[in-house]
Amino acid sequence: MREVVMNQKTNLLQLEEHFYQLVDVEEPNVFHNLFPYDEIPKIAFNDRIVPHNMPENIWITDTTFRDGQQSRAPYTTEQIVTIYDYLHKLGGPKGLIRQSEFFLYSKKDRDAVYKCLERGYKFPEVTSWIRASKQDFQLVKDIGLRETGILVSCSDYHIFYKMKMTRREVMNLYLSVIRECLETGISPRCHLEDITRSDIYGFVIPFCVELMKLMDEYKIPIKIRACDTMGYGVNFPGAVIPRSVPGIIYGLTTHAGVPSELIEWHGHNDFYKAVNNSTTAWLYGASGVNCSLFGIGERTGNTPLEAMVFEYAQLKGTLDGMDTTVITELAEYFEKELGYVQPSRTPFVGSNFNVTRAGIHADGLLKNEEIYNIFDTGKFLNRPPLVSVSNTSGLAGIALWINSYYHLPKEKGVDKNSELVKMVKVWVDKQYEEGRVTVLTDNELVEEIGKCCKKLKIDTLER
Repeated sequence: MREVVMNQKTNLLQLEEHFYQLVDVEEPNVFHNLFPYDEIPKIAFNDRIVPHNMPENIWITDTTFRDGQQSRAPYTTEQIVTIYDYLHKLGGPKGLIRQSEFFLYSKKDRDAVYKCLERGYKFPEVTSWIRASKQDFQLVKDIGLRETGILVSCSDYHIFYKMKMTRREVMNLYLSVIRECLETGISPRCHLEDITRSDIYGFVIPFCVELMKLMDEYKIPIKIRACDTMGYGVNFPGAVIPRSVPGIIYGLTTHAGVPSELIEWHGHNDFYKAVNNSTTAWLYGASGVNCSLFGIGERTGNTPLEAMVFEYAQLKGTLDGMDTTVITELAEYFEKELGYVQPSRTPFVGSNFNVTRAGIHADGLLKNEEIYNIFDTGKFLNRPPLVSVSNTSGLAGIALWINSYYHLPKEKGVDKNSELVKMVKVWVDKQYEEGRVTVLTDNELVEEIGKCCKKLKIDTLER
């Protein structure tokens, strides 16, 4: 018989009447009605709405050196330490980038862990991801880590087809492995792989109930990472499980009794939903969202960490000390040191993310940059709004380019009625009349502006 408890958010007595026990099926339930392999997956609804339940404290965790590193050339030890330093600075004094997880398999990875630990940062806490074996547990213990991630695949696709086991067999295996981990004094973080194709009430909830019993027995936290491995999760109210992110998080908190601070969402972007799904996990009761820098990860990638920094600020109304200028520094580091160039239209970090080409937009920016800039990108990202000059830029676009490129203060800036701007516009138009199809480069514009200044007998502009 379950205890009647007070819900501290609603101030109402609450009794969860349902008991969910393992449903040990003979044949796998792979939800082919939702995931027909020879058709596009289906999003179905039953209009069962669950309430918002955002925790008081939410945070970001990082998988750049684990999931992120699986999809690219391995980082060097020095690169890992540098990026880790950036993550520490980005997370701010409150440590809102709470953890960063590492592989431990190679000497290079272990060297990076040791060097990051030597930094002495409280946040991001160094944590690991290992195979479920005694040898790996001992490795975690020898290094001195307090927590490790362990893969516990939970869909019948994995249980029956990959592991060749039944639900009961795999649950018993997982629980024995978790118990071994607890016996070493290490806090396990259970990665529920492929949760958005799993039987939530027939396997996931009963399994998590057993994990909570182990946590009570050993008095060691057990985290649940809900892994949207294939990106099937949706945030729509009333969508059916297992695709419903609100439904999954509600089931974990309400039916399995997992505290919000022990729930993490790990998303993938196969259907362009990684950011929305991560935000939704926060809104419905998960304290943590697991991300990688710039979304670098398996296939279409993980939830971009920088995106969730700004999602946090939008939800909380404050950055709580996070230093967002570090995002630009990281993007520059990835380009210069790693040769990783962001797609030009990537939010916050792409070369064109706050660059306009349309003359009418440039005219608005020239009058007041709030009209066409999402926020003060100069303040938060050290990237003031820019224009690229082409045949569509107009006088306003050229004026804005000159003011931005030469960092002219407002009182010394040019406007679209300036003789300099008009002269440059004549030259720009001539380029495209003669067949040019590409935007003008900074060097070309600088050279022509220098010539125009001489013709107008005015001081040459200096950057």
